[in-house]
Amino acid sequence: MATETTTTTPPRTLTRYGAYAKPAKGSTGWETFSWYFFRISGVALLVIALAHVFIMHVSNDVSATVYDFVAARYANPFWRVYDLVLLTLALLHGLNGLRIACEDYIQSRGWRLATVSALFFIALTFWLMGSMTIIMFQPNHTLAQSIMGLLGR
Repeated sequence: MATETTTTTPPRTLTRYGAYAKPAKGSTGWETFSWYFFRISGVALLVIALAHVFIMHVSNDVSATVYDFVAARYANPFWRVYDLVLLTLALLHGLNGLRIACEDYIQSRGWRLATVSALFFIALTFWLMGSMTIIMFQPNHTLAQSIMGLLGR
C-alpha cells in the first residue's frame, strides 16, 4: 500500500500591516532571495525611475523628446546601460509581484504553474524586445542595417 506524500509550501505569515514577514533566520532558497530582491529592487527603482522622470519630463522639454534627442542621448553608453537597468529591474520587480499574487490566489498547482510560466514567457519576450531596442539602436539606421552591422556584413 503506497502512501502519497504531498509537498506544500509553508504558509506565509502576515505582519500587522499586510506585508509578509521576513524569512526565518538562516533560511535559504528562492523565497528568501525573492523577499530580499523585492525590497532592494523597489528602493532602486524608486531612485532610478524618479531620476528618469526628472531627466525626461522636468529638466527637458517634453515636446523636444524626439528621435534626435534619443539618438544624441544613446550616443553615450551610460544612458543605454541606465535604460537597460531600468527596464530589467522594472520587469523583474513587477514579475515577482505578479508571481507572489499568483502564489497567494491560485489554489490549483497546475494552473499556478501555467500562469507563472506564461508570466515568465511574457516578461522574457518584453525584456528581449526592449533590450534589443536599447542595445541595437543606431541613429538613422533601420533594424536590418543594425543587425547586418553587428554581423559584420
